[in-house]
Amino acid sequence: MNLRRAIPYLCPLALLAACTDERRFDAGTGGGAGTSESNGSTSGATGTSAGSGVTGGGGGSGSTGGDGSGGSGDEPSREPEEVPVLEDITFYDGYAETVDEPIPDGVIRHNNSLVATRLTDELLAKIQTTLKVRVVVGALCDNYDRLGSVNLALVPKGAQTYVPGEVDRIEIARFVTPFMDMNKQPKTVPYEWEASNLVPILKDPDLLAKHDFWFELGIFGVPYAANDEVPGCAGRNDTQLGSLLLYTDSTREAQDFSVLLPLAISEEFNNYATGASDKVGTTRKTVSFELPADTQNAQLVLITSNHGANQGGEEYIRRDHYVYVDGELALQYKPGRTSCEPFRKYNTQGNGIYGASPRSDKEWQSFSNWCPGDVIDTRIVPWGAASAGTHEFVIDVPDATFAGGEGNIPFSLYVQAR
Repeated sequence: MNLRRAIPYLCPLALLAACTDERRFDAGTGGGAGTSESNGSTSGATGTSAGSGVTGGGGGSGSTGGDGSGGSGDEPSREPEEVPVLEDITFYDGYAETVDEPIPDGVIRHNNSLVATRLTDELLAKIQTTLKVRVVVGALCDNYDRLGSVNLALVPKGAQTYVPGEVDRIEIARFVTPFMDMNKQPKTVPYEWEASNLVPILKDPDLLAKHDFWFELGIFGVPYAANDEVPGCAGRNDTQLGSLLLYTDSTREAQDFSVLLPLAISEEFNNYATGASDKVGTTRKTVSFELPADTQNAQLVLITSNHGANQGGEEYIRRDHYVYVDGELALQYKPGRTSCEPFRKYNTQGNGIYGASPRSDKEWQSFSNWCPGDVIDTRIVPWGAASAGTHEFVIDVPDATFAGGEGNIPFSLYVQAR
């Protein structure tokens, strides 16, 4: 079975939200480290990052979430494994010309803030029936909070490199770095997402016959403030270290999807730029797509995060988000944590978000859409059975204002079905 594209397919605009200056325009909503949103979603999957669907499903339970007790029948159980994919990759100034610095064998640098590596047959063979994606970010010469992302690219078989905007890609995880001083402990921050719906894609024989899978790790950064503020950073343009790992075991049955529809990856979503919403003046975005056949079960996988660090900016005001599928309300959520205090220890550079003393839950909930050092939620939107043909997804944030024509809600979406 071939990879199914949406009609129309929305080409990605930019992998990462970029800082326009040294203010905070690049962070996200989080769900990791045991925290939860102050206003839970109706999807029942908030706070975990689930990967993508597939074409050709690699067996399993036929469910989207799998509370199964693991294993696949008579197959012997396997020991859990943590598999390194990328280790201690140095990222550089996201605004500068791409550096020509050494990079490990098998890794390509698309630009200073995006690297990629092909998943080898040996690594793919290690994947069991469940999967977690783990990222570790290390402090170098960027002491502000920045957006990062993990993507999966489906690249023509045998290609030694590729242009990200010319292949199918899905965002499987998004995160925000903390304010970090490289001279202070802790010097690293860990992130983790549930990504078991990647398993059917990574095991699908039809996809494997036509594509290689490449994992991308992106971390945007700029060193300009740290050049002046952090001892040892004068004249340097390295911004962060990044590592990507996979954890896999057989505690549940594999999920079963047979269609993947990549719809958007980090698309602009705001009310002032032409093409960033249905029409200027509204924060409502419609995506039409086509299911190739009737489906027993489908779900949408959505990532959004609110940014805009200017006075009255969107990252400081919690808004209700509404998701509709074929005109029916499928999900309502309001980004934001109960508290960002669990991430204070990673914010070793003084900043105006955390301040000198702990904030109450009420104070955090009065302004924060996300926490520096936290993951950004990937939301699973259950859809269920659906017929072949054209369907419509809508996301609407009716109260968003984007004061001064600044800010953005980077938007990623794909559909899984079987």
